Amino acid sequence: MNQTRMMEFLLVRFTDNQMLLRLHAVLFSLIYLVAMLENFIIIFLTILDQHLHTPMYFFLRHLSFLDLCLISATVPKSILNSITFTDSISFLGCVLQLFLVVLMAGSEIGILTAMSYDRYVAICLPLHYEAVMSKGACVQLMAVSWLNGGALGILYSAGTFSLNFCGSNKIHQFFCDVPALLKLTCSEKHATIDASVAIGVCYAFSCLACIVISYGYIFSTVLKIPSRENHSKAFSTCLPHLIVVSAFLLTGAVAYLKPASDEHSLLDLLVSIFYSMVPPTLNPVIYCLRNKDIKSVLGKILWNVKSSPVIER
Repeated sequence: MNQTRMMEFLLVRFTDNQMLLRLHAVLFSLIYLVAMLENFIIIFLTILDQHLHTPMYFFLRHLSFLDLCLISATVPKSILNSITFTDSISFLGCVLQLFLVVLMAGSEIGILTAMSYDRYVAICLPLHYEAVMSKGACVQLMAVSWLNGGALGILYSAGTFSLNFCGSNKIHQFFCDVPALLKLTCSEKHATIDASVAIGVCYAFSCLACIVISYGYIFSTVLKIPSRENHSKAFSTCLPHLIVVSAFLLTGAVAYLKPASDEHSLLDLLVSIFYSMVPPTLNPVIYCLRNKDIKSVLGKILWNVKSSPVIER
């Protein structure tokens, strides 16, 4: 079977037991709803409150939007397939899903890098903060992140679907991903997609290096301040950020850089679940919902709602 006749793909089914499939649908739905609620709250609060119109919350708002889009590109289709007991995804649907996942993941890495730079300037160069992190600079950093993600999305999707597919159309993944799709091709040479993956890896680890360097300078600056409270605050804020970013990039690296094999492993499935579902669910908790400003604004809104007079009929 070649690419022109490949009208659809079949995504992996977690189990053939209908009861377990329903349980899978319920579990994924709960995770999806939690991620949606968390990220919508952050977007709503950072738009609503004037005190949160700062560069840090500008980037957090865009991070939440990216997380919403990333989890929405994969999880709803998996839930729908579990409910309807089908496995299919159209060829164009698969192309679009792959493009969106790479676009959102690539843009998110860029936004996380911009956030670490923002914190570096705020802590290490506080007198120059307003000049360096101006509104124009923030918009440019955000635009560059989106453009990089879009370029990677085009490279990955064009490189993957320019190959010839033959034989089985069953993808051993719960969404269309490059490593799983490459196992279905009969093309011996993958020069375009190999070059695309190499560019993506260089981009990801360049961003990781910038993030690590930024936090290194932050730790160095904070440790010079003789205050244990500042030390603990810096470490409690920065270390979770580093752990999340590192885990996100490392799981992506495991998925894309592990040696190709015809055997299907549970590890491949777990890795893809981690980097597509865990960051959108945990990022709001780590970056925002532990934040005093966010909690203060949320508390005020809830208090106003609670104390607002009830309109009697």
